[in-house]
Amino acid sequence: MNNRQKLRWKFSLVVVLAVFAGLIAYPQAVLKIPRLFDLFNKPKVNLGLDLQGGIHLEYKADTSQIDSAKVGDAMQAVQDVIERRVNAFGVAEPVVYTTKSAGEQRLIVELAGVKDINEAKKMISETPFLEFKEESMTTPDQIPQDQLDKMNADAKAKAEDILKQVQAGGDFAQLAKDNSQDPGSKDNGGDLGFVKKGTFVPEFDKVLFNDPDFKDGQIYPQLVESQFGWHIIKKIETRGAGDATEVHAAHILIAKVIQPQPQITWISTGLTGKNLASASVQFKSQGLSEPEVSLKFDDAGTKLFADITKRDIGKRIAIFLDGEIITAPTVQSEILNGEAVVTGNYTINEANNLVKRLNEGALPVPISLVGQQSVEATLGQVSLATSLKAGIIGLLLVIIFMLLYYRFLGLIASFALLIYSALMISIFKLSGFTPWQITLTLPGIAGFILTIGMAVDANILIFERTKEEVRKGRNILSAIEEGFKRAWTSIRDGNMSSIITAFILMEMGTGFVKGFAVMLIIGVLASMFTAVVITRTILRFVLGPWIEDKMWLVGAKKEI
Repeated sequence: MNNRQKLRWKFSLVVVLAVFAGLIAYPQAVLKIPRLFDLFNKPKVNLGLDLQGGIHLEYKADTSQIDSAKVGDAMQAVQDVIERRVNAFGVAEPVVYTTKSAGEQRLIVELAGVKDINEAKKMISETPFLEFKEESMTTPDQIPQDQLDKMNADAKAKAEDILKQVQAGGDFAQLAKDNSQDPGSKDNGGDLGFVKKGTFVPEFDKVLFNDPDFKDGQIYPQLVESQFGWHIIKKIETRGAGDATEVHAAHILIAKVIQPQPQITWISTGLTGKNLASASVQFKSQGLSEPEVSLKFDDAGTKLFADITKRDIGKRIAIFLDGEIITAPTVQSEILNGEAVVTGNYTINEANNLVKRLNEGALPVPISLVGQQSVEATLGQVSLATSLKAGIIGLLLVIIFMLLYYRFLGLIASFALLIYSALMISIFKLSGFTPWQITLTLPGIAGFILTIGMAVDANILIFERTKEEVRKGRNILSAIEEGFKRAWTSIRDGNMSSIITAFILMEMGTGFVKGFAVMLIIGVLASMFTAVVITRTILRFVLGPWIEDKMWLVGAKKEI
C-alpha cells in the first residue's frame, strides 16, 4: 500500500468518524429513516442537578473518632451506604461523592429530579447501624382450657347457624363477606376459583372430590371441620376428568380459637458495628468453592462476643444492618478469640457483598447537614438554553474569524471544529453506556464552550508556522508539514499545562469546580486530536499542486 492509498484510508476513517459523531450529536438528520433515528436517538445527555432541577445536600462528617489511616475507608463506606439508600429511593443517576473542605470531610449528595427535600434528608442522614441480636423464644399467656372450649363451642354454633341460613336460601356470597374469617376469599364472597385435588386440607379435599352425592350447584349439608375451623362449602362447577379434574368452589370459614404459639424474637446483645474491627472473605480448606465471611472484633467486642456465644450455644445470633436481618448463623461453640466465621452456602459475589455491608456498618461516621439547595427545573432549562445559545454564537464567531484570516486553511479548521463539537456531544451521550457516565452541568458547559476557543489555538499555531515557511520559499505542502512539526511542541506544552491545572482543580475543588475541570480535560484532549490528526489528514488529502498558483487562498506570499 503506497502513501496515497494510506492517506485515502485515513481520510475515509475521518469521514466515518465525522458522520457517526454528527448523527449521535444530531439524530434528527435521519428523522425520515425511523430505524436509524431510533438507533442514534437512544444515547442521551445526562443533565446535572442545576439543569433539570432537584436537591443538593452537603453533609459534614465527624471523623474525630476514626483513626486517621482509616478516614478514607470510612468515608467510602458512608458514601456506599448513602448510594444504596438513594438508589432504593428510586432516584435516577444520583451523584454522591466525598470531598474535603477547610480540613473537614464532606459528603455531597445531588438528587436530580427529586422534589421532597424532607424525605430525602430523612433517608440520607440516618447513620448505618450494625448490631448483633440473640434468638429468644417467647410464650404468650395461655387461654384457660374451659374458656377456650366455650369460645370454640360458640364458634361452631355460629357456623351451624350460618349453614341453616344458606340452606334456607340465604345469599351465600353476602354471608361470606359478612362472616367468613378467611381473608383470602372473604371479599370475593368466599369464591376459591377452580382448584385441583390436593390444594386444600384433606377434610376439604375429601368433600370436594370424593363424595359422589355432592353435585355442582349444591351446598354441602354438614359443616366440614379442619384444623382451621368449620367450613360451609358450596360446589359451583366441575370440569375435566381423572387427574385433570378441577372444581370451582366457595366456602365460609368460621375459625377455631387456638392457644397462642411460642414466637421467635431477637433481643439486643449490646454488640454493634462499633465493636467490629473488620470483615473479610476467606475460603474453607483453602478452596475456592465454599467462601465464608470472617469477622474480627475489637477488645471490648471480643469479651462481649465470648459471653454471648457461651450462653447461646445451639441458638442463632442474627446480624442486622439498618434494622434489616442479613444473616442468622447458629452458634456451634463458645468463641473466645474475638473471631467468628459466618457460613451459609454463599457464592463469591454474595460473600463479597456481605463483607462490604458489614464493613459499612463497622465504620459508621456521623454526618450532619451543613447546607442544602433546591434548584427549580425552570431555572435549569433557562440556563441550558442560554448556555447553548452562547456556545453556538461562540462557535460561529470562531469560524468567521478563521475563514476571514486563514481563508482555505481556516475553512478546513472550521470543518475540524464542527467535528470536534459533534465528537464532544457524542462523548457526553455515549458515556451513559459506560461506568464513567458524564453528568453535564452549567460549569461543565462553560468548560465545553471554553475549549471551543482552545480547539483552534493549535490550528492557529500550525497555520502561522505554515505561513512563515511559505514566505521562506517552501511550497505549500512541505510548509504545512513543517508547520505541524514545529508547532507540535508548543501545542503539547500549552495543552499539558491546561490539563495539569484541571487535575489540580479536580483534586482541590468542590463538585461544580470538578465538573468544569473534567470537561476541560476531555475538551483539551479532543481538541488536540481534531487539530493535529483530523485537520492534518484533511489538508493532506485535499491539497495538491493545484494550490501553488493560488497562494491567496492561504493568506501568504513567498518573499522575493
